[in-house]
Amino acid sequence: MSKSNGVKRRTDGPAAAAAPLSKKLKIDSTSAKKKQKAKQDIESSDEIESDLEDADADELDSDDASVDDEEEQAPKNKQSAKESKKSKVSKEDAEGSTQPKDGFLKEGMSSKEAHAEQKRLAQQRKAAKPNADSVYRSKKIWEKLRIKSSVTKEERAKLVEELFGIITGRVKDFVFKHDSVRVIQCALKYATPAQKKGIAQELRGSYKDLAESKYAKFLVAKIVMIGNEERDSVVGEFFGHVRRLIRHPEAGWIMDDIYRGIATKEQKARLLREWYGPDFVIMNVEGPVTADLSQILEAQPAKRGPIMTHLKEMTNQLVQKKSTGFTMLHDALLQYFLNCKPGSPEHGEFLDMLKDDEEGDLFKNLAFTKDGSRLVCLALAYGNAKDRRTILKHFKTHIKALAGDVYGCHVLITAYEVIDDTVMTAKAIFPELLNKDMERKAKEEELLAQATHRTARIPLLWPMSASPPKWLITDAETSMLAEVREIRKDTSKKDPEKRRSELAEAMSQPLLDFIASQAASLAGSSFGCQFITEVLFGASGDKASALEAVARLIEDESVGVDDAYVGRMLKSLVQGGPFDKATNSIIPVEPGLDFDNLLYQQIVSKSPEAIVGWASGSNSFTVLAMLESSTFKHRDELSAVLTAHRSEIDAGKPGARLILEKIGLSADEKADGEKAGKKKKKRASKSG
Repeated sequence: MSKSNGVKRRTDGPAAAAAPLSKKLKIDSTSAKKKQKAKQDIESSDEIESDLEDADADELDSDDASVDDEEEQAPKNKQSAKESKKSKVSKEDAEGSTQPKDGFLKEGMSSKEAHAEQKRLAQQRKAAKPNADSVYRSKKIWEKLRIKSSVTKEERAKLVEELFGIITGRVKDFVFKHDSVRVIQCALKYATPAQKKGIAQELRGSYKDLAESKYAKFLVAKIVMIGNEERDSVVGEFFGHVRRLIRHPEAGWIMDDIYRGIATKEQKARLLREWYGPDFVIMNVEGPVTADLSQILEAQPAKRGPIMTHLKEMTNQLVQKKSTGFTMLHDALLQYFLNCKPGSPEHGEFLDMLKDDEEGDLFKNLAFTKDGSRLVCLALAYGNAKDRRTILKHFKTHIKALAGDVYGCHVLITAYEVIDDTVMTAKAIFPELLNKDMERKAKEEELLAQATHRTARIPLLWPMSASPPKWLITDAETSMLAEVREIRKDTSKKDPEKRRSELAEAMSQPLLDFIASQAASLAGSSFGCQFITEVLFGASGDKASALEAVARLIEDESVGVDDAYVGRMLKSLVQGGPFDKATNSIIPVEPGLDFDNLLYQQIVSKSPEAIVGWASGSNSFTVLAMLESSTFKHRDELSAVLTAHRSEIDAGKPGARLILEKIGLSADEKADGEKAGKKKKKRASKSG
């Protein structure tokens, strides 16, 4: 059948016999008069032709088909319908049929009548299908349920009950059709727990096929969330089919989503083991199973060759197909790499395979999963200078995404730790990380969001200290750091402290300027206060403006100076350096901050007695830190004021009690010194 913008035509006579499917011959054999009539029909019947094609494709219900239904018609059904029509027209032409030449537009029939006839035939085709009436009624109910605002709670309950009366016992008849599967999804959404389990029970044994369906795969994602029994049933049907499903364009993603977020530890191990070869597909292991390849190879060393070969082939197939987003693939790649001996040919070949992805999609996907991130970190640690530069280039324009991701930030940390060319590292990472291309206001807003984010602040603060504080990193990051630092002993040349200080110097001034401008905003959260403290301790450059901005916070009513995290920040800055638990002492930064004198002068600028309120309030430990500081120049003045107002200091508070003890000790020492001086003078006068 030829397809044009008008009604369908067929050709009689020699032209039909010579070329029954030739569009050109059909048109040429039509008289000029008929052409003119056809042109008029075309202009008045565009809608007829559209409906004819839709009806032949057997996809739309003329009464209730929605726009979504039109977009989801299966191309294969259309193609087969077109081929069927071609075959039919060809056969009629060959037999010299005497039927009217214009399809539904018969002689003496208007366009309106032809349209009505077409709709009637389409309805007949629909009605002839199995479960046509059930599908029709269920879709009508779905149309009402899908619009929440138009249905009351009581009406919805009645509609759901009616819907389950239609689909119960026939769920499988609905789930493999694009228009009716949404009815089941809707039923599942509003069903009771018992009704949900009923649907899952009816579909048991079909989950693998559902996962491979373009439309029904979403139903599988909903069923696994019903409960543990349904989850186990779905995952159980995936066992033995991982190799097929992971390469399927629809099932691969749904299986990987279940693997990543829903499957139990044992289920994940069983799914991943199938990557190791056919033996792990058919072998039923009793008791706990492990997917740790090193343990498997230790128990079965003779199978190392087949297992590694199969694993390499299976992972490489997905990498070559650019299907690199699967978490299961990332886990399998890491297992392979961890069992390659460093420096061996297979170790080098594997790294080459990772680098061969010119677009860098593999590295970009790996960086955002747990095992994938670890693999990228190991690739950076084991790589040479050129490899590291190549890997880092793949993350251009993705630096901030890495910084804010719980696993992606490990990649940036590893780059800090192993790349010797700090100039290259700074150029590749810091412009995007510090938002240097933004206007000042937007830049500071973005930096504020990063500085107060649990994960995004880590790449900003990492170079500020040789040993990052425990509140900054998790146990996982500590373990990763130890692994990377052990590898870099053989693969990096620069002194670690020199590398760190060069990176800190490169990012210091932008962060100091940011603190000077946004000190009040940062002081509004505990993360912000930690950020201020760590930057002022570890940065290099002019800190005067930043320190003055922090000292002025005590006059800002928007800042809760009595908040615990603000007090900890002020105390730490007064002490002049981080506290070292190993030596139980303060390690002063060089050059000194002199924040103790700066803060004291700010406190007493309006009234010398203002310090008494600090000594008896929530910031008493800040005052105590002043008394204990070796660089504090106003100790005698402070002691005198506190002694004079000793009765106003609440000794019941821990900090205030320690201050009183400190003042009392100083007074006793002073009295003892005066007595000793008088005795010495008395002895001197007697001897004279």
